[in-house]
Amino acid sequence: MREKQLRLIVTFKTTTGAMAMEKTCKSENVPGRLIPVPRQISAGCGLSWLCNKEDQEKIENLIKENNLSFENIHEIMM
Repeated sequence: MREKQLRLIVTFKTTTGAMAMEKTCKSENVPGRLIPVPRQISAGCGLSWLCNKEDQEKIENLIKENNLSFENIHEIMM
């Protein structure tokens, strides 16, 4: 079994916002992936971006620089 780690979950109000995040992160080589929103969190569209906690600053900068629409950023053990 994989050991749980502190992860960053970015949630979105719309699927369009989630897809824009995925496209931007891939083009900037920021690791992560789209996943269904974990049960512990509620969010609008049902998709979230999962990445390592260490990438939080990169993620926040990408969101600001690219004016990406998101709902919230959560820290969760996964």
